[in-house]
Parts: sequence; structure tokens; C-alpha cells
Amino acid sequence: MYRAIIIDDEQDSRETIYRYIGDLFPDITVVGEAENVNKGAMLTNRVKPDLVFLDINMPDGTGFELLQKIDDIDLSVIFITAFDHYAIKAFKVSAVDYLLKPVDPEMLKLSIEKFRKKTEQSTTKARLAQLLKDRGDFEKIALPTTDGYQFIEIKEIVHCVSEGSYTWFYTDSSKQFLVSRQIGDYEDILRDKGFYRVHQSHLINLNYVKEYKKGEGGNVVLSGNICIDVARRRKKGLLAGLLKYSPGV
Repeated sequence: MYRAIIIDDEQDSRETIYRYIGDLFPDITVVGEAENVNKGAMLTNRVKPDLVFLDINMPDGTGFELLQKIDDIDLSVIFITAFDHYAIKAFKVSAVDYLLKPVDPEMLKLSIEKFRKKTEQSTTKARLAQLLKDRGDFEKIALPTTDGYQFIEIKEIVHCVSEGSYTWFYTDSSKQFLVSRQIGDYEDILRDKGFYRVHQSHLINLNYVKEYKKGEGGNVVLSGNICIDVARRRKKGLLAGLLKYSPGV
């Protein structure tokens, strides 16, 4: 279940969103409402919701100003506004979406789907990171596959290759796994484990680098004679990583 609050100076707008949430989204509960910036900030800090429906223009300020008044809370924001020229600014503060008044139920459904997807990705990343933290010297990672989960030791991973919304994992025992997560999720988790993203599509284990060949970006040769191009802007970071994990470079 997700907990939501509605912050909007127009009562009709609050009631409309409340009704749509109750009718269309059984997994979301509205746990509070507020009609201005100050009350909204206090409500947000007290309730700590998962999702905030936030009006942009209110009598005592804007929704953007409200966000500056709240504590460091892990929440998502869907802005509500009568003026679409706020869209760019809304997305600059990492809003899930923005809705124009009067709120259309079909557009609300799309916004909620974006919220669910974002929340699911964040939760998965956090769980994987916690798994790594808890494994001690024999660290493993859980890879969600079509059949369930595959648990493999991090030190066995040679490299990862992006394929759209999926990621291929290749191990030193010539096994490969297709995972339904983007490579960026694993870059964040494995960065401190000796991995470096040498290219938009490739994340490598620096411990398996056999050779670096110079060039505009150059390329690396991994165990098994796997040759991978290095993006020019990632060359400096790669060499720094190789120096850290292979003293003498």
C-alpha cells in the first residue's frame, strides 16, 4: 500500500483527486490534505507520505517553495497546475509527472503508472544494495530472471552488457544470464566492487582486465580475450580504476 497526501488550495480539486484515487487505485490511500504551502509542508514532514499531489500556485507560495521546506523524505511528487508552462521546471525538480487542471482520470492513471514504476525500480535497487552489504566476504548478487532469482558471486562476474531495458551478465565460468533490469541499476550497486562502466552498453570487472590498448578512447581486453571499446569520456576514469585495482599501471 502507498500513502498519499493532496496539497491544493482549491477544495474542488482536492475532492476530485481524492475521489479518483478511491475509485481507481485500491493500493493508494489518501492520508491527509492541506490547502496551502505552510500547512502542506507541516503535513508532509509529519506524515512522510510515499506520494504527494502538489499544486503549484497557492495563496502563500508555490509548490516548489514547499519542497524547500520539507525534511529529507523519500517521496514522489505529481504536480497539479492550471498552466502547462510550469512543466519544464516541474521535471527539473524530479517530479514523477504533472497534471493539468481539471484533472483527467485517464491522465491520472498514466501518472500513477509512472509513480509505481519509479518506486519499483528504487525498491529493487535498494534491496540489491542491502544484499551486497549483508553478504560479508562472500558477496553475492541476486539477479531476477524469468524463472525467479539467480544468486552468483560478484567476483565471478566478468562483464555486463546492456540490451535496452535488460542486462546480460557474463561470468568467468562462461555462464550468461539475461536480467530484466537496466545496466544503470547495476552500475550503482557494483561501482565500489571493482566495476567500471567503460561504455554506455558495457560494465566491466576491472579485476579481469588483461590489457588496455591506447586510442581515442582505447579498448580493454578481458579474460577470455573479450575486447571492448572504451568511450573517450570514460578513458580517464578507467585508467584511474585500473591504477586502484592493479597497482603499477
